[in-house]
Amino acid sequence: MNIIEINQLFKEYPLGNTTVHALRGVDLVVSEGDFLSIVGPSGSGKTTLLNVIGCIDFATKGSVKVGGREITALNDREITDIRLNKIGFIFQTFNLIPVLDVIENVEFPLLLMKKHSASEIRSRAEKLIDEVGLKEYTKHRPAELSGGQRQRVAIARALVTNPDIVLADEPTANLDSVTGGQILELMKEMNKIEKTTFIFSTHDPNVLKYANNITKIRDGLIEKSS
Repeated sequence: MNIIEINQLFKEYPLGNTTVHALRGVDLVVSEGDFLSIVGPSGSGKTTLLNVIGCIDFATKGSVKVGGREITALNDREITDIRLNKIGFIFQTFNLIPVLDVIENVEFPLLLMKKHSASEIRSRAEKLIDEVGLKEYTKHRPAELSGGQRQRVAIARALVTNPDIVLADEPTANLDSVTGGQILELMKEMNKIEKTTFIFSTHDPNVLKYANNITKIRDGLIEKSS
């Protein structure tokens, strides 16, 4: 079953008197349970593609289906529902809430879902924080953490809801090789057990070793999938 289907996706940004063509007719199909890496040089369109799939940005034209739903036809409430209940997003810039401590940041998506008891929320958050190696930092706020630690908080937050799809923009960029490997093992286990679909944008050769499929993008166009 295809969990993502993209057809002739274009994304353009106005920049002064010119137009930046970030995506120029992308076609991409992702199967449910895939572990896909999207690779390409800086400025190739990797992050833009993830943002459109994740309903953070929207296509200029083209078709984007997530879980069989054409997201370009959805209203704001339906888009919010997909982002909250179907997709986990790991950002390059972490996007942690500075006034919340580690466990509160990880719990936050579960609180928004309004489906779980307080004890279940705390239990799930503690489990993920332990798995990313931050058990002793639960009461620290983001400003008190290193870049690598903040990245691990962001990863725990993305995984805590057990989303159908995890979109990861350079998820190991701020991690040392040992920690990066541990995080990838955690994701691969989740992929195997939960059938979670993972899509990475990455320059990291270690991520590519874990990928089931690799898609190459350059100048806003898909070059090759393998």
